[in-house]
Amino acid sequence: MNLPARHLPPTRTEAPDYEPLVARFRPIFVRIAEGALERERTRTLPYAPVAWLKEAGFGAVRVPVEFGGSGASLPQLVRLLIELAAADSNLPQALRGHFAFVEDRLNAHASTSQQAWFERFVAGELVGNAWTEIGTVKLGEVITRVSQKDGQWRLNGTKYYSTGSLFADWIDVYAQRDDTGGDVIAAIRTDQPGVRQSDDWDGFGQRTTASGTSVFEDVQVEPENLIDFATRFKYQTAFYQLVLLAVITGSGQAAVRDFAEEVKARKRVYSHGNADAASADPQVQQVVGKASAFVYAAEAATLSAAATAQAAYEARHAGDAAAEHQANVAAELESAQAQAAVADLVLRATSDLFNALGASATSVSKGLDRHWRNARTAASHNPLIYKERIIGAWEIEGTEPPYVWQIGGGGKQG
Repeated sequence: MNLPARHLPPTRTEAPDYEPLVARFRPIFVRIAEGALERERTRTLPYAPVAWLKEAGFGAVRVPVEFGGSGASLPQLVRLLIELAAADSNLPQALRGHFAFVEDRLNAHASTSQQAWFERFVAGELVGNAWTEIGTVKLGEVITRVSQKDGQWRLNGTKYYSTGSLFADWIDVYAQRDDTGGDVIAAIRTDQPGVRQSDDWDGFGQRTTASGTSVFEDVQVEPENLIDFATRFKYQTAFYQLVLLAVITGSGQAAVRDFAEEVKARKRVYSHGNADAASADPQVQQVVGKASAFVYAAEAATLSAAATAQAAYEARHAGDAAAEHQANVAAELESAQAQAAVADLVLRATSDLFNALGASATSVSKGLDRHWRNARTAASHNPLIYKERIIGAWEIEGTEPPYVWQIGGGGKQG
């Protein structure tokens, strides 16, 4: 089928080289890292760092060049997120909803023009997310509703885990239409009347992701911003996992960096140690070296899964439904495989690194424990045990993975 010219997919030009791409952002990453420990100590939300990233065009790195973006590939985006996570692991997770919405609009551009959204992304506008409901909601049930009132669409409901939405200009809200019962995404501006947001996330890690409650009371939704969930990009679960993998891997890199610096500066040694300086002790060097190797493997697994997701994106625009389906299966499975490997590697590395130092490493003022806490928190999303089972079912029986899943009270709706 020949699409009208305005609906043609973006020209898939060669992705930019990574080094020129990241060079724009590395000075910002350095500034972000300088304040990360203090933000952790005081639980200060990173409004200023998010603003620096917006101004530099970070939110538009996946937008095609012809629309003013950077045209980055998925592996390049994930590399950027790993570097950002090494500076402050809260930030890539806070931007996870934004990049997922960008990815969805990129996929939608294969069949309909998305120029308006691309222009918003290039202008620096960010999108948060509000999907999860807590309380008595059952599996498969959506309490947040979109309904007609006085000739306008209105959104009502309460969401939790609204990660990054306090930093955002828009929120991507998962809801259900009252008239048809169909699941939809309602994109609404955060400054609209009826939108209330809270920073009430109380996890022991990833404490400054602004992941709290959002309440919507008669919020107006423009018809063009009511998106049928059935059209959502198919490798979305894999994509969300990729961002978490970047968070975990970057946390591991930050831990190796910070522990190595602590070892280098350490003056005290043990009488039963192996050298006059901790930095020269071969056993201490081994601890840091092994952790570095674990994190290296984690990064390799993460980038391999990102390359498979890139293939799924490219298949979306190729017009071969069977090939696209297989690419989506591969993206989902490889993100799960990477999740299982990366979580184990980085959690062990961020724990074992304490063997390179004495009890002083547990000082709250140093904040070295935040790397394990952040990795542990990110690794607790999308429960690992179920992903491992899904991988096993594929290996043994060829059972395809689920592409969308929900959480709720026991007993399915209906």
